[in-house]
Amino acid sequence: MSTKERIKVIISDLDGTLLNTDHQISAYTKTVFQKLHSENYLIIVATGRHHLDALPIVEGLGCPVYLVTSNGARIHSPAKELLFSFDIASDAIKSVLNLDIDPEFTTVLFKEEVWQTNKENKKLNSFQTVMNYPPEIVDFNFVEDFSAIKLFFTHNSHQKLVELKDKIMEDHSDNFHFAFSLPFCLEFMDKSVDKSVAILKILELENYTFEQSLSFGDGFNDEKMLLATKKGLIMGNAVESLKNKLPHLEVIFSNDEDGVAKYLAETLL
Repeated sequence: MSTKERIKVIISDLDGTLLNTDHQISAYTKTVFQKLHSENYLIIVATGRHHLDALPIVEGLGCPVYLVTSNGARIHSPAKELLFSFDIASDAIKSVLNLDIDPEFTTVLFKEEVWQTNKENKKLNSFQTVMNYPPEIVDFNFVEDFSAIKLFFTHNSHQKLVELKDKIMEDHSDNFHFAFSLPFCLEFMDKSVDKSVAILKILELENYTFEQSLSFGDGFNDEKMLLATKKGLIMGNAVESLKNKLPHLEVIFSNDEDGVAKYLAETLL
């Protein structure tokens, strides 16, 4: 049986995957995904972004998609109906922020309507082409409710983020798991939350399996998703450490070369 006959579900990350370096979906990619929809493929977008941030982006595809956001903490249907929601407990996040984290790190709590942060970060702001999900600068010493969809840190030094990750996980591995969605983006989720777990909920709802699915990604928050599907494809622009960790997976063209759309057009259309 050919790939075209086996595959019924297309799963893709956003940043570094469907989106180019200008955080846009190309016209060619939109055309390919609309054609896939017309041929009855189920399309799932799975991202670390917040749903308010991601929704206007996926609308640009011009076809219905299931949307997994915050690395699996939220699932929205193609009709934008909230199907699944999970937040990290306030005390768990407060325990992390009590570790005397250096203020040189940008700290972010993904809340439902805003993201709370200790300082303005123009690099993070640039990811939003539409400001649907505004930042709120706060002093975390005076925040009372720390419950959040996701805990996030960014710094220009990947090594400093690795050291911060080690410091946090030393005493918090029972509550959290982490992922580097990009080398400068360190994300903490509740241990029960992962893109692959959320995607499985959708597949079961639609009576499909991972064996009928292709997935595309470029970051370590995509790892379990890439390994779960019948075939996982790594973007050419992905970090070398991900490619080296998953050497058996095929590497395709980069996000700036429409790697996802070109692979799908050649393989399925």
